[in-house]
Amino acid sequence: MNRLSISQIIASLAMLFLATGSTLLMGAPLWAIALPVLAGIAVLLITAQGTPLEPVPPSSAEQAANIADHPDFADLMEAITDPLMLIERGRIVRANRAAQRLLGAHIEGEDARIAIRHPAAAERLASLAPMSEAMMLDLVGLGTRDQRWQMRIAPLGAEGDIRRLVHLADHSGAYAAEKMRVDFVANASHELRTPLAGILGFIETLGDPDLGRDNDTRQRFLKIMDGEARRMQRLIDDLISLSRIEAEKYRAPDSPIDLGSLAAEVVGVFRTSHGERGREVELDVTPGLPEVAGDRPQLSQLLHNLIGNSVKYGKAGTPIRVSLAAGPSGMTRLMVADEGEGIGPDHLPRLTERFYRVDSGRSRAVGGTGLGLAIVKHIVERHRGRLDITSTPGKGTTITVLLPPMPLEEKMSASRL
Repeated sequence: MNRLSISQIIASLAMLFLATGSTLLMGAPLWAIALPVLAGIAVLLITAQGTPLEPVPPSSAEQAANIADHPDFADLMEAITDPLMLIERGRIVRANRAAQRLLGAHIEGEDARIAIRHPAAAERLASLAPMSEAMMLDLVGLGTRDQRWQMRIAPLGAEGDIRRLVHLADHSGAYAAEKMRVDFVANASHELRTPLAGILGFIETLGDPDLGRDNDTRQRFLKIMDGEARRMQRLIDDLISLSRIEAEKYRAPDSPIDLGSLAAEVVGVFRTSHGERGREVELDVTPGLPEVAGDRPQLSQLLHNLIGNSVKYGKAGTPIRVSLAAGPSGMTRLMVADEGEGIGPDHLPRLTERFYRVDSGRSRAVGGTGLGLAIVKHIVERHRGRLDITSTPGKGTTITVLLPPMPLEEKMSASRL
């Protein structure tokens, strides 16, 4: 039924009077005129009473002002996993569980400047000045020392309302990723700049006419330049490898690889190309191991990096043991163990970081780029495997890699190709 306004009722009454006007002029009795008019008024009033006027909707500011007073507001705050607080006159009147876990269960009723001890936030949390729009601040020091938070303070309700809604978003992951990127660029630049500076210096020296006539000096400088250039080449090759592996990390490899034969091939290369130290590499493969789902060039690089580290840092005259055996859950366990100086426990968690070295001088002296174990870690992650490094100072280091088997259905599909 249509709803009638007051203006519609008045207009309808006017139409009734106009319709009965001609009857009055013709001398009809008054009751004949009054009855239809009164009946019309009654109908209009009954209709208007049964269909109330459309209420004026509250403004968005009035709606926002009522949200905090709604009985479901507390449940809404708890449904948000980020720390969230309602502040009035500088005090925290309500805080969800995430905020209490971060700042303490006692913060409700507390001065916001005490709960969030940060100079940049204190002034804004205590301010009663009107806010027209939300403001954001970056905070350091809440929770742990390394955590980075973004605090958003937004006005709640109509203009002049002193309540504020404070939301804390943890940006620690994004900060860590950005810091890693910056550190990586800085380290790569440094690693490339050092040999390049040496090469340029020797080129300038060889340009001296007096030194240029000294064949022994020229040959010695050329040998150093060659070593520095090859060091740059190894670094660039490792950077390209790392970039390619990271680009493919979300695409699991699906080729069936006989890891035993691949390990025998890599061990054979070391035995023939690394002199006496290469002949100290031993291989032990358990028969009947399943094929792994892998990328052959990457698994070959993994084996070269692991065995190469043992050749460089293991004690000369001691064996380097490479073994393949059955692991848990049908996985294949690859172990590379050496007997050397070992690595201190404080270094172990950082060994797979890019450019991290236990001994920078020794690493560069033996041709290390600082990226070998970082590449190993990314290859293992791409193959959905597990990497573990154990070491005892004075005894040696063992690196264990677990790789999953080739799924039967994929193995059958590959055999049909």
